[in-house]
Amino acid sequence: MKPFLRPLPLAVAALAAVASLPALAMQPFTADYQASYMGLQANGVMTLAAENGGKWRYTLQVKNQLAELSQSTLFDEQNGHLRPLSSHDASVIPFKRRAVDARYDWGSSQATWSGDVKPDRRGPVRLQSGDMDGLLINLAIARDVAAGRPLNYRMVDDGRIKTLSYRVVGKETMTVDGKAVEATKVSRVDGNKEQIAWVAPGMPVPVRLLQREGGKDALDLTIKSLR
Repeated sequence: MKPFLRPLPLAVAALAAVASLPALAMQPFTADYQASYMGLQANGVMTLAAENGGKWRYTLQVKNQLAELSQSTLFDEQNGHLRPLSSHDASVIPFKRRAVDARYDWGSSQATWSGDVKPDRRGPVRLQSGDMDGLLINLAIARDVAAGRPLNYRMVDDGRIKTLSYRVVGKETMTVDGKAVEATKVSRVDGNKEQIAWVAPGMPVPVRLLQREGGKDALDLTIKSLR
């Protein structure tokens, strides 16, 4: 959501970035989600697709009759790290459209942003090894929970740097494709915002992502199927 998602208007937030990952073979997938956004039901689709040159494109789309959100990150893997190369965020909500593009130049170790972004958020921001944008947190948390690694990340997104830490808060039974699975629940609290993910064994992304603000659900994505 960007972290689990990137920061988007009306607090569609990111739950954020990834540290080093093991050399596991990534596989393309499409995950269909039941979504709730701005108090209305919506459909969500998350995909991972291979591109030329060892690159991957990771995309999330959420749409209902009131709003449409799209987030996409092009990335590769270097020395055990997933590295964002570029990203595009777009949103259409009543009376407002927004589009932001990001470029992660690892040759010069700088990230820059363009489009509908404030001048002080355009960068450049200095990159460090292991830095990620927020959308990739979905892949990071799924792998790090399974491996029992600490859930600590440095996000470089939306023209800023932010350190994020999540903690395991319990386990819950979820239903995916009609089957019950035991998921690990992790959470991060930042002021009046809470970002929660449920991770199930063998799943490449969380089976549920929830953003809460002021004690109310702002965005909720629950997986229906994975193919």
